[in-house]
Order: sequence, then C-alpha cells, then structure tokens
Amino acid sequence: MADGGAEFPLVEPGLWVERTSTRTFPAGLPALFLDRDGTINIDTDYPSDPAEIVLRPQMLPVIGTANRAGIPVVIVTNQSGIARGYFGWDAFAAVNQRVLDLLAEGNAVVDMVLACGYHEKGSSPQGIANHPMRKPNPGMLVEAARRLGLDLGRSLIVGDKLADMEAGQRAGLARGWLVDGRPSTIGDLAVSPLRDVHDLDGLLAAIRSF
Repeated sequence: MADGGAEFPLVEPGLWVERTSTRTFPAGLPALFLDRDGTINIDTDYPSDPAEIVLRPQMLPVIGTANRAGIPVVIVTNQSGIARGYFGWDAFAAVNQRVLDLLAEGNAVVDMVLACGYHEKGSSPQGIANHPMRKPNPGMLVEAARRLGLDLGRSLIVGDKLADMEAGQRAGLARGWLVDGRPSTIGDLAVSPLRDVHDLDGLLAAIRSF
C-alpha cells in the first residue's frame, strides 16, 4: 500500500478501520455513530494539521453520556482529501489522534474509527465512484456493526451533512441529529436538529434511554 499503509489500520487502500479503546461490549447493543469534521471538530476544509483542530464543545457531553451508558461510540468519516491527493494517511492519522486526545482530555472516549478515503475525483487506487463505504452509502456503519455486533436499528447518528443522515437511513437506523439542521424525515429515519441547548438535551435524553 502507498503512504506506508502497512503502518496503518487499512483493511483496503481507501478504508481505515481502527479500534481505539480497550472497552468490550456484549453483542446486540446500539451505537452512537458520529461524523468527525464539522460534527466533533470544527471543519477547517480538508483538515490535515493537528494544530488547527478545535472541538465543538457540545460533543463532549454527547460522547461522555454514551460512555457512561455503556454504548459504543463510532466515528464514521469521509476523507476524500486522501483520494484527491491533498494529504496522506499519515496526516489523517495525526489529525485523528489529535481529535481523540482532545476528547480524552474531556473524559470522552471513542471506541472505533472508520474513515473512507475513496472519491470519484481521486486517483488510483482510491479514485472510485460511489464506493459502498463512502457516505451516503452505509458501508462504514454496516462494517462497524459487523465488527462490534451492533443493533443498527436502535443506533443513533450525528452529523453535519445530509449524507450522514442518508447513510444512517440506508443502514437501518431510526434516528439522527443534524448539526445546524432542521427537523425532517429521510425514509424511516427521523432527523432532529442539533442547534441549541434544547436540541442537545434531546440527544442526551435519547442516549440515556438505551
């Protein structure tokens, strides 16, 4: 693999799957799925410098609540900058570790990270159109469910783009929260906004209800 792939948890050239905690879970639990850029951290447009990473503070209580509820927390992130050649997996690894470190400083733990580096405008081997792992396709959610034995139907997803919500809907999730979005439905997925303290309280209540 290019870009020192043997050093990274790449299961194929454009798919990163990393177990990032030592917590163990019984089969059949729901999960909290989170987009990364624009959801957990402020999106700086293809972030590749760890020094520029700033968390969105509302995600600390969200992840912390899931941790205390014993619910797996899974990041599912599109990273087309890999395919486009803007940065390599080494830069992704550094940025991602910075995100995880900042979360850990706030007592928030992520259990698995999946990143899709495929995009139709990229070059080989990541230059693939409509790859099943790239959101809005559900591949990353389905792969996490396979590896962790998750109940997708009871899982939640939080993201900042409609593609995140569509991925959740295609994976069989029933509820999603859209950062700075509006209430809507996508198929069987009920989408709630995540804009203010009231919205955040609703998300925290949903996590606690598991």
